[in-house]
Amino acid sequence: MAKRKFKAESERLLDIMIHSIYTHKEIFLREIISNASDAVDKLCYKALTDSTVGMSRGDFSIAIKADKENRLLTVSDNGIGMSKEELETNLGTIAKSGSLDFKKNMAQAEGDTLGEGEIDIIGQFGVGFYSAFIVSDRVTVISRTYGSDQAWKWESAGTDGYTITECEKEHAGTDVIMRLREDTEDERYSEFLEEYTLASLVKKYSDYIRYPIKMERTKYRPKEGGEENETETYFETETLNSMVPIWQRNKAEVTEEDLFAFYKEKFYDYENPIKAVQVDAEGSVSYKALLFIPAKTAYDYYTKDFKKGLQLYSSGVMIMDKCEDLLSDHFRFVRGVVDSPDLSLNISRELLQHDRQLKVIAKHIEKKIKNELQSMLKNDREKYEAFYAQFGLQLKYGTVADFGANADTLKDLLLFTSSKDGKLTSLAEYCEHMPEEQKDIYYATGDSVSLIEALPQAEKIREKGFEILYFISEVDEFVAQALRVYDEKAFKSVNKDDLGLETEEEKETLKQKEESFKDLLTFVKETIGDEVKEVKFSNKLHNQPVCLTAEGSLSFEMEKYLKQVQPESGAKAERVLELNPAHPIVTRLDALRGEDGEQAKKHAKLLFRQATLLAGLPIENPAEYSELVFSLM
Repeated sequence: MAKRKFKAESERLLDIMIHSIYTHKEIFLREIISNASDAVDKLCYKALTDSTVGMSRGDFSIAIKADKENRLLTVSDNGIGMSKEELETNLGTIAKSGSLDFKKNMAQAEGDTLGEGEIDIIGQFGVGFYSAFIVSDRVTVISRTYGSDQAWKWESAGTDGYTITECEKEHAGTDVIMRLREDTEDERYSEFLEEYTLASLVKKYSDYIRYPIKMERTKYRPKEGGEENETETYFETETLNSMVPIWQRNKAEVTEEDLFAFYKEKFYDYENPIKAVQVDAEGSVSYKALLFIPAKTAYDYYTKDFKKGLQLYSSGVMIMDKCEDLLSDHFRFVRGVVDSPDLSLNISRELLQHDRQLKVIAKHIEKKIKNELQSMLKNDREKYEAFYAQFGLQLKYGTVADFGANADTLKDLLLFTSSKDGKLTSLAEYCEHMPEEQKDIYYATGDSVSLIEALPQAEKIREKGFEILYFISEVDEFVAQALRVYDEKAFKSVNKDDLGLETEEEKETLKQKEESFKDLLTFVKETIGDEVKEVKFSNKLHNQPVCLTAEGSLSFEMEKYLKQVQPESGAKAERVLELNPAHPIVTRLDALRGEDGEQAKKHAKLLFRQATLLAGLPIENPAEYSELVFSLM
């Protein structure tokens, strides 16, 4: 029979589809199996309205057979099959989708009884079949349509065209026979004839095809009458796919143990997740999801190599292993799967068109994750704190990212160590503890809780009985800057020069003392020079003679961070040295100023260096500091 040309604009179109549309060679098996599933679906749907079909869902299956000797890989189904005309139309015309036509025709025939959207058939574009040519140098299709006695064979070696001839086939259905290309130095096509590879690809991409995918696999058993440990080979037909995914089952039938077992097998984790969340959403976009919050961070979680994303399925066929667009960065720790029949797939089914459906799903998933975490925080504090120990830093980074765009989403999930009892507290809990007269949320920064508790700047706050949040992570103060306020209460660092705690009477008394000891303050400022912006008396201090505070928007912690990441910036907070006018050391300094000016200067410098250390800042010239200490000993 004469060879026919493909009915497309050019032979180059087929060449482009074979070599450009699909980025992974292994995808071909997913596409061929999906087409087989579609063919079975069509006969199954036909059986709903045609009693002569005489087959039930349990009668349908898909088979895979590998012939290594002849380099043949066959995928067979017992679905609706194709006539000569359908072979010509569906396989001879590139991008002609028989599945799409079937859905439209069924919808028209059934009217409101069975709408097109209810017919869950995967294929729509009509190009998946041609992915077989990625790994094959010749493809043969033998098909017999249901209700006909005649079978037809479609055969092609690629862009040079195809032939259609009569043939014999015992039952209705379709066999796709692929002759694999010869191996090269760069490509090993023979791997697609290996049982393990084929089984793995079915598990990866087609595990939830609704019909059993069967393959004859090599097995081993003790040889009868043989020596010890001697085995013999036999073959056994095995179903490779699970068929019904756990997220498609009725929630009442799935136990937590089932969910955790699925998680550990699917995501290769040896620990149970902290939480499993099942989602069944219907509306403008329908989808099912199974989300997991892991118990521990992945080994590469805080590295650039970590890739976020949920596994994405369309009607049980895996489309993407990690769909990044379904998860925001601050919830990147979540693992799971999403399955929707409503996705707008591109022509290769490898990528998504970034459209409204995907955005709707992502927005809903974000809200679901947040609600689950808030529920855990409220109802299972121990479990939430275990989660927070692993992923709290991620929530903080998410709060400050994109100039605080997600701060409102995350603010109620944050925890900080509290001066109240040394335990973790949420911002809502902190505000509940606040006395009526407290107007701000106070925090102190440092490398550890013990160092923060030694800060003299916090003495006044503690005396009033106000709670202090301990910021011991470098990102914490940036979180406060991103939030600015919580429950209409501003965040205020204990290192700020003005904490707003003094009464008008206290302010007036301090002002009078500064006027009386004006010469002392001037002396200390001139001695220290430009290293401080101002020297003043303070009502903050009780037990300590001195402290260092920051004026303006740049804090000491931000200064230290910026010096690490941008040392060339020269960022430096404006320092204010605050003296305790009631402390004997300050009184002695004033007296020493009149007795021995040089010694007084040394004492003033030493007080400044001590205040610098107490603030958690480095001394720029340790040798000079040591010499100063030695000279006063």
